[in-house]
Amino acid sequence: MMERDVLDPERWRWGRLWRFGVGFVRLELQSLVFAFAIFAALALTSVIELPIPRYDALLLFALVLTAVLWATGWETTREVGVILVFHVTGLALELFKVHVGSWVYPDEAWSKVAGVPLYAGFMYAAVGSYLVQAWRRFELRATGFRLWPMTVLALAAYANFFTHHWIPDLRWLIAAGFLLELRGTRVHFGVRGRRYRMPLALSFVAIGLALWCAENAATLLGAWRYPDQLVSWTMVHVGKVGSWALLVSLSFVIVAALKHLEGVLDGLPEDVPSAVTRRRAARRAGQRR
Repeated sequence: MMERDVLDPERWRWGRLWRFGVGFVRLELQSLVFAFAIFAALALTSVIELPIPRYDALLLFALVLTAVLWATGWETTREVGVILVFHVTGLALELFKVHVGSWVYPDEAWSKVAGVPLYAGFMYAAVGSYLVQAWRRFELRATGFRLWPMTVLALAAYANFFTHHWIPDLRWLIAAGFLLELRGTRVHFGVRGRRYRMPLALSFVAIGLALWCAENAATLLGAWRYPDQLVSWTMVHVGKVGSWALLVSLSFVIVAALKHLEGVLDGLPEDVPSAVTRRRAARRAGQRR
């Protein structure tokens, strides 16, 4: 069955768009169970009285949630391992950012370390959970994805979250590097028995925008606060979309490395690579002769 390009308007009619939308949203909701549960806990703990500090309750909830999803098979053992990696990676970033005053956690808690509640890492883990769940449920694959150049860019993006406090901010240079490297990369996914493709860079921006919306909701619920939100809540600056897109790029590389080891990174036989990827393959084939 012919693969469809998400960005090709001639392929879409209202009937097709409806069927695709229903199937896509269903799989998205299944992939977001961990994230939705975390946000539900944030909302609930913001309006009810608790016998223990709120941040401690959120930590306990996140631990129980992870255990339940693993015990029921919703998350596999490897996927829980990815969640742990994201938790540790995110917590390290949180410890630094709170130390330099980028944002604060205003409530008291027993589980705070250097001003950071340990539950904070689970907000990054929610991103990791979404990616690994989506990979499995959508049968995600990538064509033209070169792991080593992307790993270098991902490490640069992560380092820049720290180093821009002392040296010039390189996020836009790194973002340009991602766009250059991803110019021929496509992500392929299945919905209701059909395969679809779209530029991977576009998916990073789309997820980054969604995370920015989630960040606004989280700060409104008091999950954390930026300095200009301490007196009264204000919308997070739209420029944060770029930061989230970079974080998604880094997150995708972590998951892609795992999927490479599992042998489920590269495209399926029916997945059509971009012209850039085909030219690269032709050059490599010519060099072998």
